[in-house]
Amino acid sequence: MDVHVSQSTVGGRASAPPSKSYTHRAILAAGYGPTEGTAVRDALVSADTRATARAVDAFGGAVTGADGASMADLDSPGTLDVEGFDGRPGVPDDVIDCGNSGTTTRLVTGCAALADGLTVLTGDASLRSRPHGPLLDAIEQLGGRAESTRDNGQAPLVIGGPIRGGTASIPGDVSSQFVTALLMAGAVTDEGIEIDLETELKSAPYVDVTIEVLDAFGVDARRTDGGFAVAGDQRYDAGDGYDVPGDFSSISYLLAAGALAAETEPVVVTGARPSAQGDVAIVDVVRRMGADVDWDRKAGELTVSRPSDGLSGVEVDVGDTPDLLPTIATLGAAAAGDTRIVNCEHVRYKETDRVSAMAEELSTLGASVTEEPDVLTVHGDDSELVGARVEGRKDHRIVMALSIAGLVAEGTTTVTDGEDVDVSFPGFFDVLASLGADVTGDE
Repeated sequence: MDVHVSQSTVGGRASAPPSKSYTHRAILAAGYGPTEGTAVRDALVSADTRATARAVDAFGGAVTGADGASMADLDSPGTLDVEGFDGRPGVPDDVIDCGNSGTTTRLVTGCAALADGLTVLTGDASLRSRPHGPLLDAIEQLGGRAESTRDNGQAPLVIGGPIRGGTASIPGDVSSQFVTALLMAGAVTDEGIEIDLETELKSAPYVDVTIEVLDAFGVDARRTDGGFAVAGDQRYDAGDGYDVPGDFSSISYLLAAGALAAETEPVVVTGARPSAQGDVAIVDVVRRMGADVDWDRKAGELTVSRPSDGLSGVEVDVGDTPDLLPTIATLGAAAAGDTRIVNCEHVRYKETDRVSAMAEELSTLGASVTEEPDVLTVHGDDSELVGARVEGRKDHRIVMALSIAGLVAEGTTTVTDGEDVDVSFPGFFDVLASLGADVTGDE
């Protein structure tokens, strides 16, 4: 679907969608949980979280809406009822299709290593290009079977178990999701799992999110001097259920819209309560760039508007917040001076190479961008955004970031692959339109 965004001003109230990261973890944690079921409230229903639900179903659990509807039939946030497999996943009857969800693939790889048999995981073309090698190596260190069918560390993957625990050594600079997968699975092994990190951990706040979710489900995991550890023989139990917080990765686009285009009326984002999410850093980023920002943490409301003298470029380290790169790059294209996004090489291994994607597509809109292996610099003073046709790269974050750029580009910007926002922010374009943006779509 092509989406057309014309230069617009915005203002009004908008609700943040529930967190994708928390929803993935909560669905799987509930899957590890009791057979009598766990309520996961205010869960994000999206293409990615449906993939995690399918995996729980495949291992012997069941994920349904509060009224018994299949998750595949749900289209808005709500309460999920997750019947667990009580820490003992069965061998799936068929291949598990993870779609475009790298999070699903990695978290489920850990779960598959507990099953007494073989599990095959695959997904779409983008997912089949992403690295999983270090996690496969870790599972083999723990006594499991873990293979890439093409012997390149990429899906399709064949995983066999059951692992019983032990120690695994992995690099920390590829994906924090490897750590999350091992911690979640390790809690129900006989011996527990200790993770030794060979390199500095990137995206560390996502492991903090994992530990926070595990704690809510009664599971103890902890940092160690050399990495992380989780004791074995634990039981997942969230008591009367689990509430998913708002998603700061998604909030970033609404904050950027307000910082760039809220001139007469501010944008107020609800559902923005503090949590362990690293992407809460976007609040500080837009504030440092000069936007007028007020955060009522108790009420969970963020109020943002464009400063009268515009935004100014800053330097941002995204080592722990890779999903913010597209948003920050867009802000930089409309800010005075340079915006330097550093420590970003790992952002190249997402749904697409987001560093190159943003460099190329913002350049198409008239931005001046310098791309280095680990640094992306947007030269705001040399940029003049003019509407053009840009490629969403079938990446939800690229689509949303470029759509925000369209709010301040002269004329109309056409963004391809608009349907892919369903991965993390279903209804994104409706929300933009409700704020006053001139947005239309066609097939």
